[in-house]
Amino acid sequence: MTVIGAEAVLALAPDASSATAARALVMPARWPVLGANDVAVWGACQGSGSKPYQTQVDITGATPVFRCSCSSRKFPCKHALALLLLRARQEELFTQTDAPAWVSEWLSTRAGKERKKEEKQRAEATTPVDPEIAGKRDLKRQAQRWSRIEGAATELQAWLYDQIGRGLGAIGDEQLGGWHTMAARMVDAQAAGLASRVREAAHGIRRGTDWPERLLHRLGLLYLLCAAIRRRADLSPEMQAELRTIAGWPYDKSEVLSTGKRLADQWTVLGQIREENEDHLTERRVWLHGRNSGRRALLLEHAFAGKGFEQSWLNGSTVEATLAYFPGTSMLRALVAEVTASVQTRWPDSTSSAEWRTVAERVASSPWVRLHPMVLPAAVPLRAGDQTFLMVEGQTVALHLGDADTWRLLAYSGGHPLVMMGEWDGLALRPLSAWGIDGLWQRSPE
Repeated sequence: MTVIGAEAVLALAPDASSATAARALVMPARWPVLGANDVAVWGACQGSGSKPYQTQVDITGATPVFRCSCSSRKFPCKHALALLLLRARQEELFTQTDAPAWVSEWLSTRAGKERKKEEKQRAEATTPVDPEIAGKRDLKRQAQRWSRIEGAATELQAWLYDQIGRGLGAIGDEQLGGWHTMAARMVDAQAAGLASRVREAAHGIRRGTDWPERLLHRLGLLYLLCAAIRRRADLSPEMQAELRTIAGWPYDKSEVLSTGKRLADQWTVLGQIREENEDHLTERRVWLHGRNSGRRALLLEHAFAGKGFEQSWLNGSTVEATLAYFPGTSMLRALVAEVTASVQTRWPDSTSSAEWRTVAERVASSPWVRLHPMVLPAAVPLRAGDQTFLMVEGQTVALHLGDADTWRLLAYSGGHPLVMMGEWDGLALRPLSAWGIDGLWQRSPE
């Protein structure tokens, strides 16, 4: 029976406060009912009310699935996390028995939903559709959308030329309103990707001593993006797909699952991170590595208002699965088409030179990719003054890391080299996980 380790459980927390609240509930006295079998783990947690919360976790899949009777909008909730933490630390407390009715009913309902989902997918796949009519309709919609995006790119390109002509020194608080107006115009033209890059550039104005350099870099990439969109007819289908995604015209998941390039492999979860923006939209990025293919993949998902994600991933775990890649030149983002089984984990072999070469090749194919997954072996984290960095083959790599995680990482390393995984943004590496002789280190939930 699979028992998830305490560190892996905490990595599933939607945020740091949930992890803290879960730790406070890891007391046997709070759980009058505890049980487990090969299918699920369950428990009743005594809260502030008269009726205990019924918490259950389906452990049959490659990743756990949670349910709790509490009213929390976070997923998994503190009760579910505490249940798995308690099991990780005191497995002997869990009675090995048949699941009670409230657990069995939930498991049966889940199985029924999965069957209906599969039946719907099979029905859709077999429903006859006139390909000629559907193709003409789709081409017309695409042409209309591209026309709006190209118009927006033309307007934005002229506006950028004007901003550079006036000089960066002329940009004050009173001019920033014009930047946000331009971003809004991009949204109106269904080019949300262009809008986000305008807002990002505006946000960096007069922030830090090197802001002119960073602003010029962003504006240069944005100008190049507009130019590429305007001449997209001369570009390859892969580059057109890349431009479409970057402009903010996403591909439908069903389209990716049906037509995207598929790759079956043993995928190791290298690291993951959750970030919440000002609109209370939570973004989760999960980075995978194919053991046989050597390919990397990004599972990108979003959830609103603190809600969790349907599927959980454990750093360091490996599953046999088939991924469907989104079209484009960067070939990073993918969807899970099918999960076959869990397999024994083996961390990827890599060299720093090969990692930097891959990043360079990806930038050459699409200079607008913001984050690159990197696995750096023999990396020693060091601290000098208020700066934290990695020493890798005699070279220093800057790190983006909060104080708490910095000291946790330094303590974990103890001056010894680690295999470090993180996201490279062109300036610094954001560590997500590291592994060494003492096991796995992972970034705290944000």
